[in-house]
Amino acid sequence: MENPYGIASLWQQSDAVIKFVGFALLAMSLASWAVIFTRLISLLKLRKAKYLIAEFWQQQDINKGIDLLAPQPPFQKLVSQGLQAKAHHQNHQAQLQGQVPLSDWLTTALKNNIDDTRESLSGGLAILASVGSTSPFIGLFGTVWGIYHALIGIGLSGSASIDKVAGPVGEALVMTAFGLAVAIPAVLGYNAISRANKAITIQMNRFASQLHAYYLTGSVQSKVG
Repeated sequence: MENPYGIASLWQQSDAVIKFVGFALLAMSLASWAVIFTRLISLLKLRKAKYLIAEFWQQQDINKGIDLLAPQPPFQKLVSQGLQAKAHHQNHQAQLQGQVPLSDWLTTALKNNIDDTRESLSGGLAILASVGSTSPFIGLFGTVWGIYHALIGIGLSGSASIDKVAGPVGEALVMTAFGLAVAIPAVLGYNAISRANKAITIQMNRFASQLHAYYLTGSVQSKVG
């Protein structure tokens, strides 16, 4: 027997506004979970970066080091961009850009690369932030609208007994719970991904500092394309 006070009953008795709120919250939930799963998968692939970086510095040739970092594109790109920046600086000594100290030129190139990677890693965080901050209020709106219609129905029926009040009002409160159920994973996912992104950025900054010193003092011979 179908529960007359259950969610299915709420959905059948709801109007277009409540249905719109429900579909909106469902879409927000699907979007946030899609971001969480895709970002976590990509972040898990970067967990082995520190081991490959240690192996990178043990290589005898920088080309082998670049090939070694192939599974970690952000770090591989950092090495390649540094090499290209140094080669570009050396090949344009007669121009104004060639008058910029090599140290500053490399610093700018490496920093720009890290900034691009940081922006790439933060993809989808705006969705999680928006879902986490707005879905409770959307659910609350559905509750207020549902209670409004419940009270109208109670007034038209002319009865204010507990069985007439508890069912409609309780069903309307489900929308608030739905909004919180959508918001909580989005907020937790946002915090977890942000912390992981920060750790990767710190790791890239450390690697960039080592590369900067190497490009200034080491002998770099590589195919720069």
